[in-house]
Amino acid sequence: MRPDLTLLRELIEASPGFGRGRAGAVPEPLIREAEARVGPLPPSYRWWLAEYGHGRAGHADIATVGPAGSADDMYEAVTAGWRLEGDRLCFAMEPDCGDGYHFVLGRTGEAGDGTGTGAGEYPVVRRDGTDGCEYPVAESFAGFLTVRAARSRGLRDGPNPAVARLWRSTPGVLLDNGVHIYGPHLIQERNETFEVPRYAPGWVLVGDDSGGDGLLMRRHGRDRACVHRLGLGAVREDVAAEGRWVTDDLLGWLRAGAPLPG
Repeated sequence: MRPDLTLLRELIEASPGFGRGRAGAVPEPLIREAEARVGPLPPSYRWWLAEYGHGRAGHADIATVGPAGSADDMYEAVTAGWRLEGDRLCFAMEPDCGDGYHFVLGRTGEAGDGTGTGAGEYPVVRRDGTDGCEYPVAESFAGFLTVRAARSRGLRDGPNPAVARLWRSTPGVLLDNGVHIYGPHLIQERNETFEVPRYAPGWVLVGDDSGGDGLLMRRHGRDRACVHRLGLGAVREDVAAEGRWVTDDLLGWLRAGAPLPG
């Protein structure tokens, strides 16, 4: 899924330690100058540089772009020589020889599937600071921030596999027809507001239609792929029986514009 930058801004500003304000914003000419050295940067990371310039995501320091004429060995700069190693570009590091986070250059993730819905986004891997082993983290820089925010809130990767997969690309989705799938900065508050854990244990409110109906999925069990639509004032335990089935492919449904049954 293409990263939603409006929701990404909301996520950052609702997450302590993410970004340090516009004072550090990097001008476009300097971003282009950096790209001339390390290659094209993914759109959501470029957006971060232009909006925030530098900052942290959890305990990881995110690389910035140095001022004009700065040396390539400036540690904080994404152009520092040690950051680019083959098709890996290290854009974030945890302190004290901790884990590093790298873009996999030249490979398109789900957020950049060649359809124009996120072209230019690179998958993110974590390189263990102890043994150097790599592990997949996200499908975009926006997904990296979303995953970090989710884990900092105790949400692990997400409430179920479908939402976790979405969060690896974008911190939620808000479509023109009003369908809103929540990111980790909203999902807990919305579930508490509508008392979903009390009235529908085993279910999670993953979004709404902006018209009074909620979109719910199971947290546990064999069927954690189906989305059901139910009035937010009528949430009850048997969501599948009381609500209307919407889809069993959350990402495919969102890519298709999230048509809602009548």
